[in-house]
Parts: sequence; C-alpha cells; structure tokens
Amino acid sequence: MDNVCSEKIFNQVYQNWGKPIFNFLFFKCGDDAQASDLVQEAFIKLWQNCKNVPEAKAKSFLYTVANNMFLNEVAHQKVVLKYAQLQPNKINEQSPEYLLQEKEFQEKLQNAIANLTEAQRTAFLLNRIEGKKYSEIAEILGISVKAVEKRMSQALASLREEIEGI
Repeated sequence: MDNVCSEKIFNQVYQNWGKPIFNFLFFKCGDDAQASDLVQEAFIKLWQNCKNVPEAKAKSFLYTVANNMFLNEVAHQKVVLKYAQLQPNKINEQSPEYLLQEKEFQEKLQNAIANLTEAQRTAFLLNRIEGKKYSEIAEILGISVKAVEKRMSQALASLREEIEGI
C-alpha cells in the first residue's frame, strides 16, 4: 500500500481531488478565497501526515480535514460575532497596554475553544453563544442531557486549564 509521501502520488492526489474539494468548500462557504485557503490547509495536513495516509484513504482524509477546518472557522466567527455584539461602541480611552492584554486574551480564548474536541466545542458554542439550554442541545445533537452536561463540564475544565485567570 503506497502512502502519499511520494511527490508523484501526492501530485496525483492533488490533481484528482483539489478541484472537487474546492467545490465542496465553496458550496459550503460561498467564498472563493476562504475555500482556496481551506483546500491549501487540507493538503498541507495531508502532507504533514503523509506516512499515516495510504493513497486509497487520501480522498476521505482530505474531505474530513477540510470539513472540520470549515466548521472550526464557522465556530470561530460565531465567537467573534457574539463578542462584537456584546461590546457596545466602546469609548477608546483605554490604555494601549489594556487593549493589548484584551487582544491576547481573546486570542487565547479563541485558541482554547478551537482546541476543544468537536463534541465539546459544539455543546459549548450552542450553550454559550446560541443560548441553548442543555435539554435543547441534547435534542439537537440526539444525545442525553447527561451527555451534554459531561461535554460542557469537560469543555469548561479544558478552557480553565488553557486560559489562566478564568
């Protein structure tokens, strides 16, 4: 079984799947630049993991990685949008040091959320960003309320661990 570390095989995978994955992402996001960026990132991940991905599995690997990256960007944008809505027109009398600390904290928070498992991130964002109750989240995800509680507990513990001061 050949893996995709060979330049010839990698190029062939790119020729076969670059455009279909771009189309898949473009239909999801409607943005040429975003779709192109995500395709590039998916192929970079494939190259980084080439020893673990046989040629026969490259297509499914690329689609999975591309879809997950798209979902992460959507989740990130929801966090950014919600944060922007919660901040009424701030008076810009804050010190540059405070603004820098605030920016660093936001980056830490966004990275911490991105590092959650997909299950934890989904439950967390549905609860904290969408304002859904645990019972609503359970219904949406087709899981028990206890499972939602566990995912939220794990997500919050992970966020506390990654971001000091919460």
